[in-house]
Amino acid sequence: MDKLEITGTAKTPTIKFEPDSGVLEMKGRSIPENAIEFFKPLVDWLEDYSKQCKQLTQANIQLEYFNTSSSKCILDIFKKLESINKQDEKDVVINWYYEEDDEDMLEAGEDYQSILKIPFKMIEIEE
Repeated sequence: MDKLEITGTAKTPTIKFEPDSGVLEMKGRSIPENAIEFFKPLVDWLEDYSKQCKQLTQANIQLEYFNTSSSKCILDIFKKLESINKQDEKDVVINWYYEEDDEDMLEAGEDYQSILKIPFKMIEIEE
């Protein structure tokens, strides 16, 4: 299975999904023109990955800002990760990074955490 890499822009996050290590990274801003179209390759990749995933999958999410349509797509990605976590002997951890004074991003992470049945670590970054 190939890794998935998408170079970030001013409107889209940098994406690095590494199947060999089980590490998924999303970093930057997410305000794409069409969020469903932008995130579709990520959801499709996770579907394929779920068939041959690592024992431990770690998602490192460090977003500065995301819009409402991105929020729904990110939830879809997390739900795919949640289904992987339900597989026998498979573990998934989501590391949600937020800047120390960014209450909105902290709350967004807490909202996702309350919806999902998956280990969620809130990690504060000092500026």
